[in-house]
Amino acid sequence: MLPQRREIANVVVCEDDTPTLELLCDNLVADRFGVLPAPTASDALRLCRYKQPDLMLLDLTLPDASGLDVLQEIRESDGVVSRFNPSLPVIVLSGRGSDEERLRGLEFGADDYVVKPYPYAELRARITAVLRRVEQHRGGPLRVGEIVVDPGRRRVWVGGHEVHLSKKEFALLRVLATDPHRVFSKRELLGEVWGFRAPTKTRTLDSHASRLRRKLDPEQARFIVNCWGIGYRLLDG
Repeated sequence: MLPQRREIANVVVCEDDTPTLELLCDNLVADRFGVLPAPTASDALRLCRYKQPDLMLLDLTLPDASGLDVLQEIRESDGVVSRFNPSLPVIVLSGRGSDEERLRGLEFGADDYVVKPYPYAELRARITAVLRRVEQHRGGPLRVGEIVVDPGRRRVWVGGHEVHLSKKEFALLRVLATDPHRVFSKRELLGEVWGFRAPTKTRTLDSHASRLRRKLDPEQARFIVNCWGIGYRLLDG
């Protein structure tokens, strides 16, 4: 009996250029991913609604709608009536690579932003990193330098000393700890921690980040880094 193929994850590949779509799907299949090709925005939304994928690769230039509209539709869904998973990991693939375009993609809720043309090996590594971060977000203790975050027991230690956090402070730290080298946009964090699905001018994220910074390191206020104009990241040392 032949061994059964075990796929790493199911990926919606939304790309309107047929040769690029086919090549990307072929490479992903060779790397043991299940692929769901989507040449249009409507195809991508249909597959996300009914197939419950683990991740989506999303081109921004599509024949029937903007990729950002697709991303916004998913991020603003309630996860029940719409049947979209609002937390679906999404990696944007775009030929537009300016700082403004990258920031716009992250603010709309992209987990990563890859500029075309890109080496497939780099994209494969980014897919792995995003999936690993999602798995860590669901799983056991996370260690980032001196910081240990235990989601199961909702406890945090810095340098071996326990730090007591509020529920929202803990949730914010947990998200940042899933990928300490990445800058999380304010919109992402407001969605993940507070459930906001639309842009807002609230200062609650900044105030919580400030308190969290002081609690983790009262003397030097390290660890929580404010990346002005974008969001926050976790300093791992």
